[in-house]
Amino acid sequence: MPELIIDGQSVEVAPGATLLDAARQLGIDIPTLCYLEQCGPMTSCLVCVVKVTQNGRARIVPSCAAKAEPGMVVESETAEIRDLRRAAFELLLSDHVGDCLSPCHRICPLDLNIPRMIRQIETNDLDRAVTTLRQALALPAVLGRLCNAPCQNGCRRAGSCGGGSAAIRDLERFVADACLRSPEKYLPARKPSTGKTIAIVGSGPTGLAAAYYLLRQGHACTLFDRQPRPGGSLRRVDDTSLPAAILEAELDAFKQLGAQFQVSTSVGADVLSTDHLRRNYDAVLIAAGALSKTELDTLGLMASPVGVRVNTATAQTEHPNVFAAGSAVKPVKQLVRAMSEGQAAAECLHQFLVGLPIRPLEKAFSSVMGRLEAPELDLFLKSASPIPRTAPAHGPGTGFTIDEARGEAARCLHCDCRAEGSCNLQHYAELYGANPNRFARQRRLFEQHRHPARVLFEPGKCILCGICIHIAQQAAEPLGLTFVGRGFNVQVAAPLDRPFSDGLQKVAAECVKHCPTGAIVFDDRSEEHTSELQSRQVI
Repeated sequence: MPELIIDGQSVEVAPGATLLDAARQLGIDIPTLCYLEQCGPMTSCLVCVVKVTQNGRARIVPSCAAKAEPGMVVESETAEIRDLRRAAFELLLSDHVGDCLSPCHRICPLDLNIPRMIRQIETNDLDRAVTTLRQALALPAVLGRLCNAPCQNGCRRAGSCGGGSAAIRDLERFVADACLRSPEKYLPARKPSTGKTIAIVGSGPTGLAAAYYLLRQGHACTLFDRQPRPGGSLRRVDDTSLPAAILEAELDAFKQLGAQFQVSTSVGADVLSTDHLRRNYDAVLIAAGALSKTELDTLGLMASPVGVRVNTATAQTEHPNVFAAGSAVKPVKQLVRAMSEGQAAAECLHQFLVGLPIRPLEKAFSSVMGRLEAPELDLFLKSASPIPRTAPAHGPGTGFTIDEARGEAARCLHCDCRAEGSCNLQHYAELYGANPNRFARQRRLFEQHRHPARVLFEPGKCILCGICIHIAQQAAEPLGLTFVGRGFNVQVAAPLDRPFSDGLQKVAAECVKHCPTGAIVFDDRSEEHTSELQSRQVI
């Protein structure tokens, strides 16, 4: 049994085992894209490289193919190795044609997975749509009425290609209202109690967004407000734009999550001095909106020219366990921005409470195609409803019916990646801090091939790993897949100019499962569904 050392740990492996096998035996995560055990090493992506020292000689090798030998000393996580892997990811991304996150998702300050929610509406899967919505948003029914909808500005249908942007805010409101009408109100899962207590000064949008995040992390939250009822600036919105019953229903969800509200408590009273709160709570968040110099002095906080002075990277004041966010720090006019700042400060506060280094909340990594040409947009439009943007039939204050919501959802281009969140390239590119623009070049045109077998193939996302070709060969597919073309024009395709899905009669599901970049996925819109949309122009 060969014995070797990996990252200072000794390990014995079976004869013939690779360095990747040995690392996995120790629980060391070495990234792979082109490797699948049943296919053997293909060494095309080179993201699994390690440094091997043996007999006084050091060399860089792909761990998926290098055989383990006695006496090897292997390094898998040095700065040098990380740099090499990062470069490998960046080279792959330089030729990657596809967005991980859709423009609407990327723009949303609260990171709502908008395409996923819209797909769930379209298929009438409202329970999952509610889950998607409420996991991201603290006040979805409020935002569905008052959000300035920056996501709609990014929608690829907003231009001349298709009758206006998708009505994302109205769809959000539809799902949120469906949740409020349900006899079983959805509540997100809450982690076990941490025993930590947090005082949040201000129960407006910023404070509520922070509480929603912190409560789900298992912390106890008490929200203080100078007004007799919680809600802050939301209480000043007219009843036509935000019915009081909607706000009360939203606040009730906080109470069910365990939030405590202490109202009619003004800044200046003893209970709201910073010293008092620090003595009685593990951490404090100031989210009380714009504060006067007198109020800041009363709280015992230092002022900047526009509000509470904080470390912008950590949201901390001069007191390490006192944080501040929203208009208490600087003027914030947009509701969704105020809530996103509360959520970001809550993440910093949580990290502080559990003893982690405080790092700002970051959005998931995304490759970005940028502006699409008309032929590229046409590919997305083929599977979407061609109807103009839907307006609620009973007036703008009424919201969508189920048929209206599904009809509007059918207009979505679904320009996100269906493998988002499960794509190995996205995961490791984020983990290694890859810069997709480091080796920037003129990108190829986006391609999308839809087939009756529900297999969707996007060649621009393919890294030519060959996994699908090997899987098809092993399954004795009648036609199978192969590499066609030469040089930079090589692509995976079915032979003899046959449709891609013809090469996957038996193992389409297995190829979808093991594709490392989401180049092969199952189409969530069948050919029959698309034909119906195109012919009827309604859902």
